[in-house]
Amino acid sequence: MRSPGFLRAAGFLAVLMAAPAVAVDVHDTRMLAQPAVSAEYVAFVYAGDIWIVGLEGGPARRLTSHPGEESRPRFSPDGRLLAFSAEYEGNTDVYVVPVEGGVPRRLTWHPGEDLVQGFTPDGTRVLFTSPRSVYTRRHLQLFTVPVEGGLVEKLPVPHAAKATFAPDGARLAYQPLYDAFRQWKNYRGGTASRLWLFDLGTYAVEQVPQPPGRCNDTDPMWIGDTLYFLSDRDGEFNLYSFDSASQRVQRLTAHEDFPILAASAGAGRIVYEQAGYLHLFDPATGTAKRLVIGVAADLPDTRPRFAKGVKWVRAADISPSGARAVFELRGEIVTVPAAKGDPRVVTNTPGVHERSPVWSPDGTRLAYFSDASGEYELHVAPQDGKGEVKHYPLGGAGFYERPRWSPDGQKLSFIDNSRSLYWIDLTTGKVRKVHSEVLYGPVNTMQHAWSPDSRWLAYTRLTPSYLQQVCLYSLTEDRSWPITDGLADVAEAVFDASGKYLYLAASTDAGPVRDWFSMSNADMEMTNTLYLVPPGAPLRRGEGHQGRGSGNRCRSQGRQGQRQGQGRQALHSREGRGQGGSGLRRPRPAHPSPPGKGGPVHRSAAGCQGSALLPA
Repeated sequence: MRSPGFLRAAGFLAVLMAAPAVAVDVHDTRMLAQPAVSAEYVAFVYAGDIWIVGLEGGPARRLTSHPGEESRPRFSPDGRLLAFSAEYEGNTDVYVVPVEGGVPRRLTWHPGEDLVQGFTPDGTRVLFTSPRSVYTRRHLQLFTVPVEGGLVEKLPVPHAAKATFAPDGARLAYQPLYDAFRQWKNYRGGTASRLWLFDLGTYAVEQVPQPPGRCNDTDPMWIGDTLYFLSDRDGEFNLYSFDSASQRVQRLTAHEDFPILAASAGAGRIVYEQAGYLHLFDPATGTAKRLVIGVAADLPDTRPRFAKGVKWVRAADISPSGARAVFELRGEIVTVPAAKGDPRVVTNTPGVHERSPVWSPDGTRLAYFSDASGEYELHVAPQDGKGEVKHYPLGGAGFYERPRWSPDGQKLSFIDNSRSLYWIDLTTGKVRKVHSEVLYGPVNTMQHAWSPDSRWLAYTRLTPSYLQQVCLYSLTEDRSWPITDGLADVAEAVFDASGKYLYLAASTDAGPVRDWFSMSNADMEMTNTLYLVPPGAPLRRGEGHQGRGSGNRCRSQGRQGQRQGQGRQALHSREGRGQGGSGLRRPRPAHPSPPGKGGPVHRSAAGCQGSALLPA
């Protein structure tokens, strides 16, 4: 039964004031996206609405205000209409609205997502993509719909993600496949984006040339007979041109800090989005000018407000005494009592994101990561929120996680976004790297634990075969040694209270399951056996000692409770009795060299040497 203290704490966690955002510059606003240009105006998307401004920039005027998402604005050839996609009736469809403003008029009604691409050269129809006729919904196809409304017509192109008509209407430039590079920067795989020029009379196709190693070409635009597009063939996305007659591809911009994310053409100009700003490019002079645009939006979601619900809790830890718990709650560090006392906001820093709190072994301090300085750092603060907060720059790849206190309270280990393991001396602030993963998978599997004397770290690392291996790291020698051979998947290594043994889970049937990329393993199960290992004993592959009949395994997918009794018995057994197959076995006694005498160190934090392997 939950205590009254817990209920009071839960009530506190249910309501917390959301932090206000950093003030937006209403005279020179960033985060302007998906631009379009006409002879008089530039249109763009900001905060889910469509805005319009003159070619020289200045204050922008809101053109749409519906709660639904609006996207992909495109001007008609005469500049009087703006076509866009919107979610006004719960579905994404094509709409048009006069540039002076007014009520948007819906043109498409199919449940498929209809995305505006532009207009036909005569301005009578809107070009859009839709999956409406693709039974797998994996591809998009091209359609047009009359500006005044009416029946949709399908274009004779198998599939296209983006497209635009040439000014004479005789050709179509289109991108067959979706933007794979949105997920994988510098993507060069089989679905790399290409641009094809399609002759609507002969159905002949010409591809824009690419370098031998492929690249991503996207956002095609016509001005006269020249095709303009975005490409990452030289690194970041920049603006390029292609002349079909000479087959010449020319780079036109030189942005190296941030890529150009979107571009479109109109009235002999190109407008593009880069680093959150809009730029107007003049093909005649080959120069671009950044537009200073002010957007005075009310942005209601950025106002301070009360946020309700324990769904905002992202991390938690319990104090050594069990009297209080600490939570990461919407970027704040909060402690609550188990029975008596009041909830306490330790940080109270609106606009700053604090995360991953952990309690020090003596219960007096809290460690957590904070981006108060602009980059994530380690902060160590008194647990009562009173007193000095110490800041420690970490110098890694950012987005740190999984902090672990050493038992002596003088050090912390943690992982960064590059899947590297570090430890920091809180007395000196010195940071040392322990290991970096050789593979970067979708799930971070690296785990780490301290020895009771704070001199060793046990951690897991991935092998090139994507199996986990357990290693020991000596803080004294700044070196690591593997204690498993990498032929079995080994995880969750932790020291016992004496420091003489490691508990770990090992699996010899993990291979198909750990291979996350294969869909064939969706119905496979991975099993583990619990082991008790002296840190000096490497796990070796053997024969016949843990066959399928050993009876010591427990299901890794939520079945530990079903075999809890077997696990307890196994703690007192030497090893499984199964016959046949290959598995983990107890190695022969070894006499490893002590630290500093050459050879691998097989000595526990308490100084033990040994080689016995005890399956739990």
